[in-house]
Formats: sequence, structure tokens, C-alpha cells
Amino acid sequence: MDERIDIVTKTGQETGKTALKSEVHDKGYHHNTAHIWLYTAKGDILLAQRSVKKVICPLLWDVSVAGHVDAGETIEQAAIRETQEEIGLTISEFDLKKIGVFPCFQSYKNGIIDNEFHHTYIAKLPVSINKLKPQPEEVDALQLVTLDQFKLLLQHSTNTNYFVPSNKKYYESVLKAITLVTQ
Repeated sequence: MDERIDIVTKTGQETGKTALKSEVHDKGYHHNTAHIWLYTAKGDILLAQRSVKKVICPLLWDVSVAGHVDAGETIEQAAIRETQEEIGLTISEFDLKKIGVFPCFQSYKNGIIDNEFHHTYIAKLPVSINKLKPQPEEVDALQLVTLDQFKLLLQHSTNTNYFVPSNKKYYESVLKAITLVTQ
């Protein structure tokens, strides 16, 4: 779907302008995304395998839920909406703990220029993984990994083609935040 997205400056400030998602990625406009990392009481982290249908990094493992913030929508509203759409889980703003905003500026061989600010949250997964319903256009599979497994996967991520390769420092920040709340 080619939704309308708010454009922000290189430093993340609102501009009051919007554009279609396709234009945002074609022209490289800066924009916001919501990222939600879900974890269990035991400290397991929910990973989502990007759908085979994705034009960027298909079938690689990544954040539990992520998506663009639609024009006029708050970051938290986008986080709640995307969580419902992508995995069928209803959460509220009170479930979200913001851990930071991570700039991610990438250009891909297919012509997409992705200048995003990842507004990143962690939240406790309140249900069993088998209760989640992945959206086929976005998610091929879901898995829980322990903190130690996540750390090991990150250590070898440059030669395993498991995670989205450009995000290692970002993943390390997420691991640190989840470790703090689960231990």
C-alpha cells in the first residue's frame, strides 16, 4: 500500500509536508518509523523473519514489528497499529517503553533510498508465540531467541546472512535495553 507519510528534516524535525511512501523512498526524504521489540518474562526476544515479498532484505531476521508512521499519526499510534497488523497482537501505549531514536540512512541497489529515524520501543510479550498471527506480506515466520542466542547471532552476523547486516550497532542497543529490564 502506498500510504502518505510525514517528511522530517535530516535531524528529525517535522516539516509539515507529506509524500507517498514510494516518493519518500524514491527521493530519499527523511521520515519516521516505529520499531517494537517484544520480549518474554524469561528474557527471550521475538524476532520476525522479513517476508519473501519484501523488496529490502527479504527472509532476513529483524525487529519483532516495524513500520512507517502514517501522515498525521503519532509514533505510538503507529507502533500500536503496526503490532496489530503485522502479528495480530493488541497492545497499548502503556505497554511501550521507548529506548531511543536510531537514525538509519541506507541506499539499496534497487534504487530505494531509505532515510529513516527508527523510534524504538521494547514491550513485554503478553501471550505465547503460537497466539500471534503473522501478516504474510510482512512476516514469513516468528521465533523466540534467548539473550545469549541473540548475542551469539550478532557476533557472527557479518558472515551468516541472518540479520539485516547494516543494523548491528542498533541490535546491540536493543539487546542492552532488554537485558536491563529482564535481569
